[in-house]
Amino acid sequence: MDRQQFQLSDEECERPREETRRRRRKKAITSSSCSSMDQISVEFVLPTVGRGGTGPDTLLLEVAGNWTVEQVKAQVWMKAVTLNLHPEFYQRFSPDHCILLYQKKGTVCEIYDKHQVFQTLDCIRYWRALKKDVGRIQLVPRPQPPEESLQYQRFLNYLIGYDVTDVSNVHDDELEFTRRKLFTPRRIELSERDPKLYSMDPWVTCKPLPEHLLSKVNNGHALVVIHASTASQTIKVSIDDTPTQVLASFFTKTANKRSLFGIPDNTCEADYVLRVCGRDEYLYGEKPLQNFNWIRQCLRNGEEIHLVLETPPDPELDLVLKEDWAQVDDCTGVAGTHEQLTIDEKEHERVFTISMWDCNRKFRVKVLGIDIPTLPKVPEFIVFIEASIFHGQQLLAQERTTTKTFNEEVLWNCWLEFNIKIKDLPKGARLNLQVICGKQPQASNPKGSYQDNTSGTSSLDGKNKNRVLYYVNLLLVDHRSLLRQGEFILHMWKMPEKSEESSSSINADKLTSATNPDKASSMAIAILLDKYCYPVVLPKSRDLSKDSAAGGEDAESGERGQRDMPNHLKKQFEAIVTTDPLHPLSPEDKELLWHFRHECMRHPRAYPKLLGSVRWGKQEDVLATHRLLERCSAWDTSGLDVGLAMQLLDCHYSDAHVRSMAVRKLETLEDDDVLRYLLQLVQAVKFEPYHDSALVRFLLKRALRSKRIGHFLFWFLRSEIAQSMHYQQRYAVLLEAYLRGCGEDMLQDFRKQVDMTEALQKVTRETKAMSADKYDVTAQVIFQLRQKLEQLSGVPESFRVPYDPGLRAGTLLIEQCKVMASKKKPLWLQFKRADPTTLSKDPIGIIFKDGDDLRQDMLILQILKIMESIWETESLDLCLLPYGCISTGNKIGMIEIVKDATTIANIQQSVVGSTGAFKDEILCQWLRDKCVSEDKFQQAVERFLFSCGGYCVATYVLGIGDRHNDNIMITESGNLFHIDFGHILGNYKSFMGISKEWVPFVLTPDFLYVMGTSGKKSSPHFQKFQDVCVKAYLALRHHTNLLIILFSMMLMTGMPQLTSKEDIEYIREALTVGRSEDEAKRHLLDQIEICREKGWMVQINWFVHLVLGIKQGVEKRST
Repeated sequence: MDRQQFQLSDEECERPREETRRRRRKKAITSSSCSSMDQISVEFVLPTVGRGGTGPDTLLLEVAGNWTVEQVKAQVWMKAVTLNLHPEFYQRFSPDHCILLYQKKGTVCEIYDKHQVFQTLDCIRYWRALKKDVGRIQLVPRPQPPEESLQYQRFLNYLIGYDVTDVSNVHDDELEFTRRKLFTPRRIELSERDPKLYSMDPWVTCKPLPEHLLSKVNNGHALVVIHASTASQTIKVSIDDTPTQVLASFFTKTANKRSLFGIPDNTCEADYVLRVCGRDEYLYGEKPLQNFNWIRQCLRNGEEIHLVLETPPDPELDLVLKEDWAQVDDCTGVAGTHEQLTIDEKEHERVFTISMWDCNRKFRVKVLGIDIPTLPKVPEFIVFIEASIFHGQQLLAQERTTTKTFNEEVLWNCWLEFNIKIKDLPKGARLNLQVICGKQPQASNPKGSYQDNTSGTSSLDGKNKNRVLYYVNLLLVDHRSLLRQGEFILHMWKMPEKSEESSSSINADKLTSATNPDKASSMAIAILLDKYCYPVVLPKSRDLSKDSAAGGEDAESGERGQRDMPNHLKKQFEAIVTTDPLHPLSPEDKELLWHFRHECMRHPRAYPKLLGSVRWGKQEDVLATHRLLERCSAWDTSGLDVGLAMQLLDCHYSDAHVRSMAVRKLETLEDDDVLRYLLQLVQAVKFEPYHDSALVRFLLKRALRSKRIGHFLFWFLRSEIAQSMHYQQRYAVLLEAYLRGCGEDMLQDFRKQVDMTEALQKVTRETKAMSADKYDVTAQVIFQLRQKLEQLSGVPESFRVPYDPGLRAGTLLIEQCKVMASKKKPLWLQFKRADPTTLSKDPIGIIFKDGDDLRQDMLILQILKIMESIWETESLDLCLLPYGCISTGNKIGMIEIVKDATTIANIQQSVVGSTGAFKDEILCQWLRDKCVSEDKFQQAVERFLFSCGGYCVATYVLGIGDRHNDNIMITESGNLFHIDFGHILGNYKSFMGISKEWVPFVLTPDFLYVMGTSGKKSSPHFQKFQDVCVKAYLALRHHTNLLIILFSMMLMTGMPQLTSKEDIEYIREALTVGRSEDEAKRHLLDQIEICREKGWMVQINWFVHLVLGIKQGVEKRST
């Protein structure tokens, strides 16, 4: 590469001139064969009117295929100026004044990306397909949004909780770029959406009815009560009947009673639908009744099925506002092939872009210096910068500066050259910059090599006790596949204090490419990257037929890779592939997998291990991997393994091909399963290098297809936007894309929910201020709360309950509302049911919390639901009660009040005060008192036994700590359940310096008493309890990989203080990974015995809790 034509920065190696001359001679020979590709005839329709006034000005131009869009616009402008067309317009305005549009199948599309190479545009492919000799592009003045659109944008920003149009904290146009690009998948989804299906959104599953539910159905039939007007009709239906068949049966049965049901004579069953009484939940479509989740819930709880006959909702209510934007070119942001971009065989004047794969020099960065308004209070006085290049968690190269004295401004002004060539930088590679301080000068610069870095902070030297203070990431290849160039001033994130002590800590926040929006007080680092005369582009691929060297290498390695694996290596291969996701691969393992990569491609379960063995900092290996993935069909033809797909979406895989492949598999998930994994999928978006990705598009599509998915996506995203500054912009772009397509009805529903949340937050904060730092709540505080609730203005008359969108809450029952006695002063609220068809007399109870981050609770509850579904596949009903809980903003949220439930502490206190913790028979007696007959009591004991077993296993596997009698509850029907999951793993509470976790899980003498046993004695119920626990535990072990992935993703994204290697590996020990089934069974039975032996210690803990009312202990991390 000629430095003069190519680079503006300090140093560059020049190519020998002989080589350049040889290349030009070669070009002269081959240019004729390329000319057809190089020149594209385009007629440009200009924004000005021709001199005759009959139509717009037009220009016919021969466009060079490797020009960028920006250069094409400039050429059109220059020609208009040269021809003296309307000088008052073309000399006054710049080309940027106009946008480029073209027609495709009746749709107006915009050519949006000014840096894109012209021949890679979608319109070129379209014209070629139509065999057009001349394309047609229109230049129109850049439109200004009307006031109505600006008002609509302000409304969307209010719902999102963030201004997506604010670009004050970005160093490129990725935010706006992604907003425009997501218009296309949204438009496609809306054009294919079934309006009736979307408006009713039936909640169904395709999974077979579990045996324990089938046993509750009498010969495959059930009784259904259908209400219409003031009358009702009970009919017997088959669980295999569809809603249409149920309607037909109802109309047959009520043929002579139409007037009683208010059914006009000129209507038939096709004019009506069935809705669940009291809920916005429809039974609609051609699925059998047994596939509807509400029907299953009624069977599970032994409840009658009550439905209401209604006319279907009007699909017009889901009207979507017309977009002001034109659809962007389908290929926007897509780079060309290496052959289209290369400077090889091109004259100087024909070079407009440069392929990164032509850049044979090492990558480097110039660290100019750091600047902070206020120096942090650290005793250390020496500081240095560590610069690392990562792809996912793989460290590609690493350098550091010399040490300097730590002041408000520190200057280095030095180049760091990395041991990686520019051509080898993969897409998604991030430059991680860390400000590290210490007390001693550093040794010479360490050279990074290929290794996995599970910490993201590989710089803490144990003996020197260096500390990472600040960090920031910069993607070296931007969203358009352009290599970053020039100077950057990046505002850095402060390292969370709790992570400073843990050198192996990893969490999603450390991976963000966003910069700190708090520019006024944050640490800033100034760096310089080499600057070139042209855009340097990472090609999307290489044309192998034109690259004999690459083709030969691939053919040779392919032949070697496709050889049969020797028998002695097959066992080793099998052993590597069957290890769990947390098992580290040795260099020998990686070499073996890569050597036999073609064999690996035949076994989808080997993909995570193989892809973890790829050297992502070697261009040839990356290309070979992409070719393997494109050619292999084993992945698409294999069955769906959610754990496997989710594994490829975690932080270790940054490659877009790999992540797209994982998403392609998830496309086959039914809506019910998307809901089950939605929270984890939303968290996995943090591991995407760029805002626009296959995963983001998948979430958008599925939300636009189902109101239920859309509802939860709204709250999951809004909660993250409010609390996670590191990913605010990314989530805001996705949420806006969804809101622009969800329809007016949903938008108004969201507005009501947000209005109610904001109003309740204001009341909670005012109430907390009245009794700050006190646990007790006086009658005066409750009186003032009720006064404030009465004075609430502007709140909606009804709103969807955020944690259960099928329920509509109405007005507040103010006399039943109170302030709860705990430090954060949550509100205990009771609402009327807004739906007039409801049969329940119970109000809707909601705890509104301000001051606690409920995202951790949400993640745990979601994994409990996944465990429940795992047990269901093995016909185990462990009566878990994952109550409704949703985070609605920054440390605010709502929790469902479970009907007829109380805490174990309340039961113990109600009888004999604090000594109730030692009375084994109290719980059993309370349960007996709540049951009207012996038969009901035996059913309650059975339910207690199963739910206790389920929670024992679940809390043990997830390491849920701080279990005391105030966060274990029981319903009057015997359903035990746990609440408040603020402390898991080693983050247990302690009392007077002593850890309160003495047992693996809670199984106290009073629990055993309900099962008819005490001490070392056994009983039939206790035997059954042990069997249930073992079956549940072994069932979870069958899904070890899925649970490990979900657990580690939960820690990395939801609990930054719990992300050390030891924390994540806890679950391996809990699931006894690597042991036989018999050993696992023995292990669990041993844990049950430990609980029996040490149950009295838990009782002491509970006694102390009752006496002192311990609400908050000292956090103690286990080491």
